[in-house]
Amino acid sequence: MKSSTLRQLWSVIEETQTSILLNFSDTELIQQLLKQLQNQKLLTGEELSTINAYLSSRVPLIRDIALARMA
Repeated sequence: MKSSTLRQLWSVIEETQTSILLNFSDTELIQQLLKQLQNQKLLTGEELSTINAYLSSRVPLIRDIALARMA
């Protein structure tokens, strides 16, 4: 994954409402974040697959960040 795509992905995560980050199921959250990223950037099938796997491994971190926002 390109570093620019990774930065853009984390920007999308930061811009996403805390309620979405905390209340969606893992699958719904990943799909929502992918959709938001795709609205900003054209992604290939390979990039989508890579980002999906990356997000799957980072869901606990994403939720921890969302909880920290609420504190």
